[in-house]
Amino acid sequence: MRQIWFVMLVTAVAVTSASAQTKQTTFRDTSGRTMGRAVTDPSGRTNYYDSTGRTTGRSVTTGAGTTFYDPMGRQTGTARYGD
Repeated sequence: MRQIWFVMLVTAVAVTSASAQTKQTTFRDTSGRTMGRAVTDPSGRTNYYDSTGRTTGRSVTTGAGTTFYDPMGRQTGTARYGD
């Protein structure tokens, strides 16, 4: 019985860890050089970086849409779903 609980616990931790990971997307030009990247966390917040690693902006996605911000945190735009 103890082994079954251990297997269930390990499986639950593995599933939770996999779903709690961030997603990174790298943007490249036609020559393959890195132009920037976007890193999205599990809660829908995305940070955008240029090729040197400086933050160029961020966005927050919810069920209603996405709001975009500049590097200083000022809102620059929105995209709404179903409007």
